[in-house]
Amino acid sequence: MSVQFGRWNFDGQPTAPDYFERASDLLAPYGPDGGDSFSKEGMTVLYRAFHTTKESREEAQPHETRSGAVITWDGRLDNRADLISELGDSVSPNFCDVLIVAAAYERWGTRSFERLIGDWALSLWIPNQRALILAKDPIGTRHLYYLLDDDHVTWSTILDPLVLLARRSFKLNEEYLAGWLSFFPSVRLSPYVGIHSVPPSCFVRLRDGTATVTKYWDFDANHQIRYHADAEYEEHFRCVFAEAVRSRLRSDNPIVAELSGGMDSSSIVCTADTILASGSAETPRLDTVSYYDDSEPNWNERPYFTKVEEKRGRAGCHIDVGAQQGALFEFDDAFAATPSSGGRIDQRFVACMSSGGYRVLLSGIGGDEVTGGVPTPLLELGDLLAGARFSQFAQQLKVWALNKRRPWFHLLLETASEFFPPFLVGVPKYKRPAPWLTYNFVKRNKRALQGYGRRWNLFGPRPTFQENLSTLQMLQRQLASEPLGSDPPCERRYPYLDRSLLEFLYAVPREQLVRPGQRRSLMRRSLAGIVPNEVLQRRQKASVGRGIIMSISNQESSLKQITNEMLSSSLGIVDADNFRAALRNAQQGREISLVLLMRTIGLELWLRNSKLWNASGHELAVAPNQAGQTRAENSQVRIGIPEEGLNLS
Repeated sequence: MSVQFGRWNFDGQPTAPDYFERASDLLAPYGPDGGDSFSKEGMTVLYRAFHTTKESREEAQPHETRSGAVITWDGRLDNRADLISELGDSVSPNFCDVLIVAAAYERWGTRSFERLIGDWALSLWIPNQRALILAKDPIGTRHLYYLLDDDHVTWSTILDPLVLLARRSFKLNEEYLAGWLSFFPSVRLSPYVGIHSVPPSCFVRLRDGTATVTKYWDFDANHQIRYHADAEYEEHFRCVFAEAVRSRLRSDNPIVAELSGGMDSSSIVCTADTILASGSAETPRLDTVSYYDDSEPNWNERPYFTKVEEKRGRAGCHIDVGAQQGALFEFDDAFAATPSSGGRIDQRFVACMSSGGYRVLLSGIGGDEVTGGVPTPLLELGDLLAGARFSQFAQQLKVWALNKRRPWFHLLLETASEFFPPFLVGVPKYKRPAPWLTYNFVKRNKRALQGYGRRWNLFGPRPTFQENLSTLQMLQRQLASEPLGSDPPCERRYPYLDRSLLEFLYAVPREQLVRPGQRRSLMRRSLAGIVPNEVLQRRQKASVGRGIIMSISNQESSLKQITNEMLSSSLGIVDADNFRAALRNAQQGREISLVLLMRTIGLELWLRNSKLWNASGHELAVAPNQAGQTRAENSQVRIGIPEEGLNLS
């Protein structure tokens, strides 16, 4: 995952060289393979390389096209062969990805973005139009932020230089913080007011001091796949899933995959082994890294990832997370741009990555969500009801009622209520904000705290399609919140978030994915014989809770000190008394959301330990999401970066 940074002064005047020297220093840990720059007419772009494919080693970026446009590309192009065929004589098979992307833009302009299959982000300066374009792939696996000021715009793969070199004050974005304390922040936001993130499947055109966001592609609600037999769906799934994995095995270094023992990671590893055995993968080897905690009674993963290792004929790297419980509430001293960054890195993972020379990590994120991991009948019944297929609806209602051991009338009401507005049916329990958040904070940020969800539209696309998009948006928010690591630098790849795989899963009937008593039915049927049966027939992975509760108990004195004077409380976000009560409930084993509890602790530690606030010598303020002032602003509490900037040394 290479990185980029750029600044465009609208008046054409150059920026002081030391500004870009400092920016380059911040980028260097993320791009250790050298880089280059482009500078002309007030525009300067820095590029730092992190090579993961043989073609990327031939790239020279930023790249100037024949028409004079300057493109900087960070990505993996999965449909190289198709684009080379379409572009004809303007490209050749040995071209690196950035040259193919540049040729595509020269041919089709911004319409080329929808043709670029893979994980990517790019910037494109068009001097003859005095325009800058920033774009990301439809899933949003890459980061790209921008800050638009009156006389210039800056953009970057990572937030740090945008914040640290801005020479201006920032307020924290309250909506972002609300998202962090619930179902992840919106993909368009950063923690700082004024710094925006390029949304997935969109490009931002910056021209004449204004920014216009345009969506260039979306999933087709009318696309449906209907076969006569289950076997046809199963064969199609095997093909498209194998291609999703194969394209992410494109590397000239060994690749490591997370292997948890669940269906998601196990399916990736076993499918990758099949591809490697056929000789159609570029990587020379696939290894695994597994996490376990033998002291956690509800999280005994070792027997399951061992089954996969036995099938492979070799063991991977094993990390005992039970030995790391004391690090749950510790942060690095270095500047952390987001609440999700700054945590201490497990040095055993660093050693594992370094010893194997790995630059790519395969992750199973998204598998459970997109392949029918939640065995609810509501989506199938919603499709039948919205499509006025009443006879089939009645039949399936009876089947699901028997399976769930619930009265059919209750299922009928529950299905129908999904189409009703929230004020009629209320908010589901799992979407309710944490009880320790203040009333005014919750009132201002309801949408973010409830995951930006919407009820089903009876006259819109199929309910399953609406729900699929809602789930994908949640996954996109999760990816946008993941910090980009530099110790060690690593490119994460997500086979379950492959665009073609998602198009297939969104187009097949819901009853193929989930059946009464058969969660993830299509995946289990399709991968029989490829994935060990013990893994395929697992009922469900258990959650981890005991270790977190033990850490809360073991670090009671530290947490007491933190909660006595909470910055998040002074900002009007957290009610400290209610939060202390929640901690006591967790220690006593009472039902409470440990995820939200940990997120709140993480936010508090971020506010306390961030070098930004310590170096600034100011206090902290949050910009309210809606009209009105926060409690912090009422008491004249403010924070910002000093006008002279921060000392990065």
